[in-house]
Amino acid sequence: MYGIYTYICILFYRLFIMETIEKTRFDTRLTKEQKEFFEYAAKLGGYRTLTEFVISSALERANKLVKEHETILASERDRKLFFNAIINPIDPNDKLKKAALRYNELINE
Repeated sequence: MYGIYTYICILFYRLFIMETIEKTRFDTRLTKEQKEFFEYAAKLGGYRTLTEFVISSALERANKLVKEHETILASERDRKLFFNAIINPIDPNDKLKKAALRYNELINE
């Protein structure tokens, strides 16, 4: 279900980070069914508490969302750079011109 990397991250988080960072409170209200379902999932996942499960799950999902968002931003930036280079091409520098000449000499031999 999860890769070894995810388990290592969760273990690291449980052992080191949860014990050393300043904590704040986050409260939520759940239906009885939701709480029972989450407790069941937490038990299946080997979590000691429901809180541990919820925090771990939220962190995992948040990391995925942030990574997706950063990928989209990078793709958007790359798209803009690519099309700008096509629309407004710059002249090749001397190094590129020399490389093109060498390439043509090799191909035409």
